[in-house]
Formats: sequence, structure tokens, C-alpha cells
Amino acid sequence: MGLVINTNVSAEQTSSLLEKSSSMLSKSLEELSSGSKVNSPSDDSAGLAVSMNLTEQMGDNSAASDNVGNAISFNQTQDGYLQQVNSALDRMSELSVQAQDVTKSNSDRQLYQQEFTTLASYVNNVATQSFNGVSLFNGDSLAVTTDSSGGTFTNAGVNLGASVYSHLASASIATTTGAVSALTAVQAAVTQLASDRATLGTNEETLTDYSNQLETLNNNLSAANSQIMDVDVATESTAYAQQNILVQTGTAMLAQANSMPQIALKLLS
Repeated sequence: MGLVINTNVSAEQTSSLLEKSSSMLSKSLEELSSGSKVNSPSDDSAGLAVSMNLTEQMGDNSAASDNVGNAISFNQTQDGYLQQVNSALDRMSELSVQAQDVTKSNSDRQLYQQEFTTLASYVNNVATQSFNGVSLFNGDSLAVTTDSSGGTFTNAGVNLGASVYSHLASASIATTTGAVSALTAVQAAVTQLASDRATLGTNEETLTDYSNQLETLNNNLSAANSQIMDVDVATESTAYAQQNILVQTGTAMLAQANSMPQIALKLLS
């Protein structure tokens, strides 16, 4: 190539290469400082779209996980109450048997009756309790959202207002005959309570499975999203070092290319 003054082709080519190296160096710096490979749609438009979908699904899964967690707490609260009801029924059963003792006087039975009535009232009071404004024991089933697609699990309800429980308030152990009937009623309530607690156990076990499933799914989605978005520091550090060297050498070469027209002056002098 001849020596020219108006057009410094070498400088233009070197400048173009230096611009590319500088751009790549800036991109490496951006990725290393942000920790992300995709900082704008132009970096990876398809990857960004996939990442947005994954992020949305993870958010929905997290919301579903919160729903499931609250439902588990709901069931645990129910069972906490039912444990106390179980204790009350156990004591009522004992009182019913004690009231059948022929050596007890009617006055003794009246004392037993007072305690029996108090415990029956407690059972009826528990039936009115609620969890964040939602009735705990009205027997209604609850549809718990368990995934990002709106799938639901039917959380079976417990009805403490059922007659097997509510009739205990009208039972009397003031007489031996009444105590026999009351014992039968209490035993029926205990049998129903066992079934109700088993229902809560099934609810909680299934909801825990859903919770674990959501956690595993979100971990996998997060790993997939990381492959798209997160920068590999080791690889990008190598690229940064490479581009940094190219920028430095390109700058030096551009200075040399810009000085080439000066040779023409020496030829003219």
C-alpha cells in the first residue's frame, strides 16, 4: 500500500477494530459488575423472554406455596383445638362413669353434672372459633390453590357443630340412668373426633407434599433461569482480560497508524 495523506486506511481499520474491542470490553465489564449475561433485550432477546416466563412462574409458585403454608397452619390450628376437645371429652367420659357409682349421692352427681356441663359448653364454644375470619369448624371444605396454573386441593372440613357434639350440652349425669346415656353420647363424640382428627392429618400430609413439590419446582426453575441470565465469572473474566489486552494494543497501534502520515512530511522536507 502506498503512502498517502488524505486517507489513512491503516488508522481507519485500526480504529474500527479498537471500537469493536472497546465495545466487547464494556460488555464484559457490564456483565461482571451486574452478574447477569442479559442486561438488555439485544444481549439475548429469546433468552430474556424465556427468563421472564420462568420468573413469572416462580412468582406464581411462591404465591401458591404461601397459600399452601397458610392452609397447613389452618389445619394445625384446628388440630390444636381438637386436642383440647379430646381432653374435655376424656374428662366427660370419666365423669359419666363416676356418676354411675351407686355409692355416690345425688348431691355428688350434681357436682359432676356442673363440671360435665362446663366441658360441654367448652366444646360448643370451640365450634365457633375462626382463623383470620374463616370459620375453623363449620364443616366447609376449602379449595386451596396448589400451583401456578390455579390447580386446587380440597381441604376437607370439620364440623364441631354436628349433633354428635352439640347434643352433649343437653346430656345429664345427675342420675345413674342419665349417666349411662351420657357415656354413650360422649363415646360417640370421641369416635367422631378421632375421625375428624384423621381428616386433618390427611389434609396436612397432602398439603405438605404440595409444599415440597412447589419448593422443588422453584429450585429447578431457578437453576434453569440461572443458566440463561447469570454470568459465568470465570469465563467472562477470561474474555475481559482478552478484550482489555486488545484495547491496549489497539490504542497503541492506532497511535502508530496516525503517525504514518508524518513520514510524508519527511519526504517533502
